[in-house]
Amino acid sequence: MSWLSLAIWTPIVFGLVILPLGRDSQASLARWLALAGSVLGFLVTLPLYTGFQAGTAQMQFVEKASWIERFNIYYHLGVDGISLWFVLLTAFITIIVVIAGWEVIQKKVNQYMAAFLILSGLMIGVFAALDGLLFYVFFEATLIPMYLIIGVWGGPNRIYAAFKFFLYTLMGSLLTLVAFVYLYWRSGGSFDIQTWHQLPLPLPVQTLLFFAMFAAFAVKVPMWPVHTWLPDVHVEAPTGGSAVLAAIMLKLGAYGFLRFSMPIAPDAAHEWAWLMITFSLVAVIYVGLVALVQQDMKKLVAYSSVAHMGFVTLGFFLFNDLGVAGGLVQMVSHGFVSAAMFLGIGVLYDRVHSREIAAYGGVVNTMPRFAAFALLFSMANCGLPGTAGFVGEWMVILGAVQFNFWIGLGAATALILGASYTLWMYKRVYLGATGNDHVRQLKDINARECLMLALLAAAILGMGLYPKPFTDVMDASVTHFLQHVATSKLN
Repeated sequence: MSWLSLAIWTPIVFGLVILPLGRDSQASLARWLALAGSVLGFLVTLPLYTGFQAGTAQMQFVEKASWIERFNIYYHLGVDGISLWFVLLTAFITIIVVIAGWEVIQKKVNQYMAAFLILSGLMIGVFAALDGLLFYVFFEATLIPMYLIIGVWGGPNRIYAAFKFFLYTLMGSLLTLVAFVYLYWRSGGSFDIQTWHQLPLPLPVQTLLFFAMFAAFAVKVPMWPVHTWLPDVHVEAPTGGSAVLAAIMLKLGAYGFLRFSMPIAPDAAHEWAWLMITFSLVAVIYVGLVALVQQDMKKLVAYSSVAHMGFVTLGFFLFNDLGVAGGLVQMVSHGFVSAAMFLGIGVLYDRVHSREIAAYGGVVNTMPRFAAFALLFSMANCGLPGTAGFVGEWMVILGAVQFNFWIGLGAATALILGASYTLWMYKRVYLGATGNDHVRQLKDINARECLMLALLAAAILGMGLYPKPFTDVMDASVTHFLQHVATSKLN
């Protein structure tokens, strides 16, 4: 059974079916079809996990068919322990986003739902592609639905934010395309990623390739100092757009480092690891301090995302087991936690139409059920033990201490900063006396919102209390990856 193709094309086909349903009378049908498509899209990813063999680093569920024969380009798919969880995470978050937009989106419902379903399939394609050009096509195609999601359903400055998002991410990717074309020529006419991994390359060439790919992947993560597009985009994007952007799209860049930059140019990766570690620590510490002074809840969580993704890139460039595995676990956990944080802000925004912290106060008095969920998500964002937010960060800190005590100490400050900005926001929004009449009139979450938040809460607690299924899947692939990047490719 072609499970990976089903995972990619099921949501895309449902999205294309929903697109023509443009009349207001068909909005309900569009919603139910979107829910069916997202649930079915998630169900077809489950055999990938149940049938996955954890003890091997080989690509599994491989599919290969000729695509553009003249240039030796293939429709080539497969997953290993590094990519598997991101396929499942993408499909899971898509269900949540469809539920989140159920009542909130009233105009162009069919286009909104179709954009998210098509985006879901394209992102799964990025994680599954084993052909360089196929990866690039999926990677760039994800920009189109997200550009429309921001530009059509976003806030007052949505056009500016959509252009900024598109230009930042597209410009970096063009250099990566140049790198891919060079690798195609150097390998004798192959776009096969695993062939590229074996190519011997001199250090100057590796350095140029490393930074050409860095241009695309660092912007997508985003790493400091190319992170400035993210807060603007998050503030203007609709709630579902922010959730998918933080939970999945940022991971495409971090995944690119593991699949391309480091295995193709391992000597350059070691040579420039100090720079990557420096950028990551600046993101963890400086951007954490920037988050402390934010007055807009979405901006605060956006800067928090940059700081948390700093942990991911820090872990990767430590070149040890705990660091790389911790970075991967952090990517998955951040997917759950950041989606929960943005959707929680969306629940308040739908009622009060303000993201300013000062517009709230004492929300716990009128929305006790919601405040309980928000407390759990805030604790996970701080990295509280027992939640998903703790596992990856703790592994990366241990890996950093193993690498260098002072780098580990610098990384550990993120736990203090994370607790400071997250709990301070929680205190000002939820605790104390009721802030104003808007807050007095708030109604607690309904069944739809409760379902959406409960699914995320279960994922956050499940991963926090029992991370073994996540780490077991990754172990063999992480070990193989580290062995590969430890071997020089200089010729």
